[in-house]
Amino acid sequence: MPAHLTGRRPELSADELIGALVPPPRFDAVRFGTYLPNPDEPSQAAAVEACSAFAAKVGARKEKKRFKLFGGGAPEPAGGLYLDGGFGVGKTHLLASAWHAAPSPKAYGTFVELTHLVGALGFAEAVRRLSEHRLLAIDEFELDDPGDTTLVTRLLQELMDVGVHIAATSNTLPEKLGEGRFAAEDFLREIQTLSARFDVVRVDGPDYRHRGLPDAPPPVTPAELEASVAAHEGSTVDDFDALCEHLASLHPSRYGRLLDGVTRVHLRGVHPAPDQNVGLRLVAFADRLYDRAIPVVVSGEPLPSLFTEEMVNGGYRKKYLRAVSRLTALARDAAPAS
Repeated sequence: MPAHLTGRRPELSADELIGALVPPPRFDAVRFGTYLPNPDEPSQAAAVEACSAFAAKVGARKEKKRFKLFGGGAPEPAGGLYLDGGFGVGKTHLLASAWHAAPSPKAYGTFVELTHLVGALGFAEAVRRLSEHRLLAIDEFELDDPGDTTLVTRLLQELMDVGVHIAATSNTLPEKLGEGRFAAEDFLREIQTLSARFDVVRVDGPDYRHRGLPDAPPPVTPAELEASVAAHEGSTVDDFDALCEHLASLHPSRYGRLLDGVTRVHLRGVHPAPDQNVGLRLVAFADRLYDRAIPVVVSGEPLPSLFTEEMVNGGYRKKYLRAVSRLTALARDAAPAS
């Protein structure tokens, strides 16, 4: 009997939320040495050096903080690093590499995971627990939710004031429609009370996931999809509409846990997302699939048509393009063995 994602309803305790603040499986083994800079993009090699230097600072500043704490003085406020670049240039690789290079204790999570942590623990308890860390790395800092951005900015203020370093990547504001760019000025504007503490590191270049590679494989037939389910242990299979409905019932911070133990995801009857809410949930789901390097097999319509032309040309353009880029890579991973 094949497994279904729609039959799972993961729950995470407060301690599990803290314990889960580590890079996702795709980035377990990444290091600065495994990042391959594009020789045509000098900013990439420069970014490796800048991120490595930032990671080296984390331990040194923390030792100063400890000395001052035991000496009765106030801890020295910490600094921040912001990686600015389009999708597919390796920002997350660099962010995770900085996390791996920095001394413990340290935490790594997406913006969504961080806001869920604050909601689960309460603001004061989240500050207390995260203050014990040397570094907090935040991937996909969401600039399109003013309330959550204000909440996290306040959290970062308190953490940096007690010496916790912050490293971040982000998306862009909804009204910014530039092709594939994540503008640093948007990030700094939204965290204006902290902007002077962040150093901006540019990472330019084309989307590495599609450099010289073919387009997404076409959807498989229903029979081919069922054959793939049967051939791969740990697979799940779901009707696309049922999965979309299930995702709506879960907080996006649980999407990763939804995929625990899954080796391959199969979706029947894929078609364009009916509205923006469904589309954005699919973006978050695609990110968690990509984090875990889980191949995807679909029947129905091609993956590039998952988001309508109106969506792709609207305010969340970059999110949708990133999701298509990542899903295309995952579909290619599945194609040879389908």
